[in-house]
Amino acid sequence: MQKSHPWRRIRLTLLSAALWPAAAGAQIESVTRLTANPVRYGRTEFVVMLSAPWENPYRSADITLDLELMAPSGRRLSVPGYYDRGEPGKPSVWRARYAAAEAGVYRGRFVLEVGGARQPPVPVEFAAAPSGARGFLHPAGPWIFRFDNGEPFRGIGENLCWESRSGDDSRYFKELHENPRFNYEYLLGQLSGSGGNFFRTWMCPWNLPLEWHHVIDTSRYADDGRPFNASAARRMDQLVDLAAETDTYFMLTLDTHGALLGGLWELNGYNARNGGPAAKPSDFFTDPGARARYRDRLRYLVARWGWSPHLAVWEFFNEVDNAMYGQKPERIPDSVVVDWHAQMSAYLKSIDPYGRPVTTSISHREVAGLDRVPGLDLNQRHIYRNTLSIPSVIRRQVSLGGKPYAIGEFGYEWDWSKNFNDFAPDMDRDFKLGLWLGLFSPTPVLPMSWWWEFFDSRHLTAYFARVRAVHELMLAAGHGDYREVECPWAGPPLPVYGVRCGRTLFVLVANPASGAVSGALRLQVGPDGARMRMLDTEENRFTGARPLPARSGPVELSVGPDRCLVLIVEDAAP
Repeated sequence: MQKSHPWRRIRLTLLSAALWPAAAGAQIESVTRLTANPVRYGRTEFVVMLSAPWENPYRSADITLDLELMAPSGRRLSVPGYYDRGEPGKPSVWRARYAAAEAGVYRGRFVLEVGGARQPPVPVEFAAAPSGARGFLHPAGPWIFRFDNGEPFRGIGENLCWESRSGDDSRYFKELHENPRFNYEYLLGQLSGSGGNFFRTWMCPWNLPLEWHHVIDTSRYADDGRPFNASAARRMDQLVDLAAETDTYFMLTLDTHGALLGGLWELNGYNARNGGPAAKPSDFFTDPGARARYRDRLRYLVARWGWSPHLAVWEFFNEVDNAMYGQKPERIPDSVVVDWHAQMSAYLKSIDPYGRPVTTSISHREVAGLDRVPGLDLNQRHIYRNTLSIPSVIRRQVSLGGKPYAIGEFGYEWDWSKNFNDFAPDMDRDFKLGLWLGLFSPTPVLPMSWWWEFFDSRHLTAYFARVRAVHELMLAAGHGDYREVECPWAGPPLPVYGVRCGRTLFVLVANPASGAVSGALRLQVGPDGARMRMLDTEENRFTGARPLPARSGPVELSVGPDRCLVLIVEDAAP
């Protein structure tokens, strides 16, 4: 016999009983602050007991709980609350989490709204003590993010898009991908311990499947017919805490393009066949019911995890162009996808009191107008088999779009049907090259490699430390000031990029060829001369500092095969 799901039973009970007008009997019964000593940028949590009728406590048209606050500076803000547990018409448990952006006394109220009718508010007051926390990240030009306290930040890391799967379909790396060591605890510990500070991760049917009733390829999560998957929410709680413990920051990708294609679309809760509002994938973007449901998901994300500064960037879609072009017989029009991003980014910004950056990503096809959506703060694409193009792509897109730009994925090869061991040295060289090219390109997040299990098995995670060391020198010299400098190169063509940070000039000379290359580099040297030292990134050692007299001639260099040299010229010309 087919069993009725509890949520369906609740709905039928409400519809048949019809005991209440829209808000009859609705009230906040108690408010308890769980955080004994709130501090600036720390989590201040409240538990609210309330009674109210609802059909779906996660649907804002039915019921909302908001914490409306006045900050010590007088700024007004609203923090969405979220449903925890309980039944309609009986005392239920709700929560609100807030990270105070200011030290001092906050005054406000909890507001309950049921079926569009506001109930009497309950006042609340608390004081947040000062702390040394840096706050949330915000774009600050093409090169960097800045924390609320003004400290500059550049993301150095990789894709860690999911933990190990129970059933992997890789032809050559099934055993590797199913290795249980590839969990967030291990991956974030390795990344942080090697100098990495940023990663990107997905919500999908096998990882953090928040809005998936049926999970696949994993025993880490359980099927769940409720609006939000409880096992996914618990793991997301743990991930946010792990990011704080490892001092890493992450981009959360809310959907992959595959969710609207093939077998995943057949499982998708938005699909009308599964009781959702969308008869076909394009309806996900256009149907009013689908949009309302997605806005409720955004509200839940902000309410439960928005308090954490380590959840640094919201990303709507992984490679949305692949979702558009994968439809038959006709692709989804650009204008439809652009309008959806405009609406959702505006809504997300209206409910996220912390103003964190919002992005989405494309694979290799432009979506006309997407890079100019006002609510997208960071434009992004993915590049495979063309890592040398990364600097020019970033510079061109920053110039065209007027926004920071990131390469959210890159790699020597994207085709998972190939055996990477057949060309592993090429994969390794490309991994390293992408990081150095990114460090010398105007992007706040260095290009993030794919195939994290493969590179971990080849002990390349430790390589982040080399890039991080030069990054720290650049930050110390310029405190977040980056200015591009022409450094003419005479010799066989090589990628050469110069960046001045304060009064120190940093120059990257990359040789991706299989043979050594010699040439001469002309540097700008001030009237008092300078001192230069040079890092061979493969040997990971500096040469001793050597003087450069004022108006010195070209610097002769020999760059070994598959090598990058970093020149550091201190007290360079202003």
